[in-house]
Amino acid sequence: MGYMPKVIALAGKGGVGKTTIGAMLVRYLVEEIRKGPVLAVDADPNSNLNEMLGVTVHSTIGEARENLKKDVPTGMSKDSWLEYRIQEAVIEAAGFDLLVMGRPEGPGCYCAANNMAKKYIDALKQNYPFVVVDNEAGMEHMSRLVTQDVDVLYVISDPTPRGIMTVSRILSIIGELGLNIRKTAVIVNRVEARNEDALLRAASERSIEITGTVRNDEALIESDGAGNTIFELDGTSGALSDAYAIFQKTMGEL
Repeated sequence: MGYMPKVIALAGKGGVGKTTIGAMLVRYLVEEIRKGPVLAVDADPNSNLNEMLGVTVHSTIGEARENLKKDVPTGMSKDSWLEYRIQEAVIEAAGFDLLVMGRPEGPGCYCAANNMAKKYIDALKQNYPFVVVDNEAGMEHMSRLVTQDVDVLYVISDPTPRGIMTVSRILSIIGELGLNIRKTAVIVNRVEARNEDALLRAASERSIEITGTVRNDEALIESDGAGNTIFELDGTSGALSDAYAIFQKTMGEL
């Protein structure tokens, strides 16, 4: 059965906890929404989404594109070979699958392979009710390969005025890229009570509405430090319940 997938993307500069929020979102969709398998796409070469979700990466789209230059089997078209390699790169887990984009192409951009990969990922998406895309820090990469239609975009900030300034920049880039985004939500991560006033002031100065905040949570820090996956994080974690409340509020009508 083909779905009309809802695409939920995450953006934010490095170090703000974007991948952790993305992993929480996958857990939320798998355990709370339960409409079918989730496709998680790790489009950030600096991300460790697979570790947070507890899966091992055996191949990436980047490798499939590179291999297209050298080792297409005799009697097989490049098209069929790339499709086969993309199918092979899908890592199956309980309740979700993961697709890792890998390193971006080098100076000799292989545009034909990118266009083919985009075509197959678009076809692959129809097998899932939800697609979660963890993007590179720069939003301009978002239009590069995975999708241009986004139902909800979460822009993640750290709890500093400078973080809010970066959010403002990301939001203005989105406007320039002409991406079709139905809803944008700003999440401030690792918030402590003493930061809140300065944050709200910085946001209102830039006319940014903060959709929700996720507290700085000892349980999450300990779980992360122990190398646990997001599925092993205790359900009573304050950060998890904050994130779930934001997801519920912003995805209610999807």
